[in-house]
Amino acid sequence: MPLAPVLEAHGARIPAIGFGTSGLGDVRAEHVAAALKAGYRHIDTARKYGTERVVGEGMRASGVPRQDVFLCTKVSHENLHAADFARSVEASLAALGVDYVDLLLVHWPQKSTPLAETMGALAKAKRQGLTRHIGVANFNIAMMDDAIRLCPEPLVTLQAECHPYVDQRKVIAACRARGLVLTAYCPLARGRLQGDPILAEIAQRTGKTFAQVALRWLVQQEVIAAIPRSSNAARIAQNIGVFDFELSEEDMRRIAGLARPDGRIANPAGRAPVWDA
Repeated sequence: MPLAPVLEAHGARIPAIGFGTSGLGDVRAEHVAAALKAGYRHIDTARKYGTERVVGEGMRASGVPRQDVFLCTKVSHENLHAADFARSVEASLAALGVDYVDLLLVHWPQKSTPLAETMGALAKAKRQGLTRHIGVANFNIAMMDDAIRLCPEPLVTLQAECHPYVDQRKVIAACRARGLVLTAYCPLARGRLQGDPILAEIAQRTGKTFAQVALRWLVQQEVIAAIPRSSNAARIAQNIGVFDFELSEEDMRRIAGLARPDGRIANPAGRAPVWDA
C-alpha cells in the first residue's frame, strides 16, 4: 500500500490519513502495528484516551522506524496550567516510550485557565524538544485566533470533528486562510454514515466503500487530514486506500449537502465552546 500524501503547515508534514485511537476500549498494540504495516504513518492518541501505552507498543512491534511515524498526543483540559501541563507531557512520553512526539495538542479549551499560560506551556514543550510541532483541538475560530496570537511558536493544526453530517465549511476556510491543516476526527461519524443512500450510490459507482468515499471527500479538500479509527484489520487497510480515485465536483457537492443540524457528535456540556456552525 503506498503511503498517504502529506499536508504541509508551518514546517510540519502531516500524513493526510492517520490512525485514530479515541474511544477504542478494545484497541490493542496489534491494531496499531497492523495500521503501520498497512501504510499508515500518522498515529493519533491522547492522554485522556488511555491508549498511549498500546500505541507505543504497537509502534515498536511494527518494525517501522520511529522517525517515519508522525505521532500525535494531547494534554487534557484538566491539565492546562503550566506545571500540570508539563507533568502531563512527561507522563505521555513515558507511556508511549518515546523521547518526543511529532505533534502535541491542547485537547479541549478550558475557560478557567488563562489561554496565555497554556500557550506558553505548549510552546515550552516544543522548545524543550518534547514535541516537534504544536496545535489545538476543539477550539472555535475565535479561540484558534487567540491561541495563534498568544502562542510564541506557530500552530500547525486545528483538530476538530469533521464529516459529511456536520457543516464545517467556515472552519475549513479559516484553517486554509491561516495556513493550518484541519485534522478531522470522527471522520466517519462513528459509523452513522453507513447506509447513507448518497454515499452508498457513489461507493457502488466508484467500486469503493462508503467509508472510503467519505474519507476521500475530506482529503480531497486538500487542507484536511482524516484520522479514522477501527479495530478491524480489513477496515484499517481499506481506510487508507483513498488515493487511487477522485470524486467529481458533483459528488463533492452532493456529499457536502448531507450536513444536518443534529450532525455533531462530540459536544460535551460545560466544556464545548460555541461552535462556528
